[in-house]
Amino acid sequence: MNANGSEKQEYSGPQSRWKELRFILRILLEFVRGFRALHFVGPCVTVFGSARFSEGHPYYEKARQMGGAISRLGFTVMTGGGPGIMEAANRGAREAGGHSVGCNIQLPQEQDPNPYLDRFVTINHFFVRKVMLFKYSYAFVMMPGGFGTMDEFFEALTLIQTGKIQNFPLVVMGTEFWQNLKELVDAMLQAGTISAQDVRLLHYTDSVEEAAAFIAAAVEEFGVVKPPAPMKILGETPLEEEHHAETTHTR
Repeated sequence: MNANGSEKQEYSGPQSRWKELRFILRILLEFVRGFRALHFVGPCVTVFGSARFSEGHPYYEKARQMGGAISRLGFTVMTGGGPGIMEAANRGAREAGGHSVGCNIQLPQEQDPNPYLDRFVTINHFFVRKVMLFKYSYAFVMMPGGFGTMDEFFEALTLIQTGKIQNFPLVVMGTEFWQNLKELVDAMLQAGTISAQDVRLLHYTDSVEEAAAFIAAAVEEFGVVKPPAPMKILGETPLEEEHHAETTHTR
């Protein structure tokens, strides 16, 4: 049975106790693998966006600029690791001399990691992947995208709204693309389903410079936590060593 078929079975109601235990163990191993791959990459800023925009598209180029701007702030750029907007943001970070990582997802139509990653991990379950994308990041940028982009970004927004994570900056990049979404959020405010404080969590802009300044100013309020030092005895390496090796190899 392929990975997708296995997941369908896992989500199809109660299974035998043995199957449920195997499911728990697979999830546990995915978390361990993700933590080991990403534990030393931070602090990060995660960029969400569609996999369907190719090089030369204005949204691709904007994400590429955004990746470079994030890198120049001193953050590692984290994405879902795939093509399109994700590739562009990772590429921008690499071109700016910064660090670039990805949390790829296993899909029926294989999503290969893009070539601009210093480090990546491939995950089978979306909810495990989202934990990885949130856990190491101090800001989130939503570029134009589809259902997956909105799912990831708005889960981050919900975690902030409910106090599960800190009040990290949330940037919505592309005012024309997201105009209907902004109107929907405003309608939620009018209906009383969200508060004015919730609306203020979102910063809409088309300017890479403005987005970078907003992130920098917001992060100053709570600071960042540096990752612990790797232990070579456990096979752990700092991202800087891989980045240096990759940069040397590509020259």
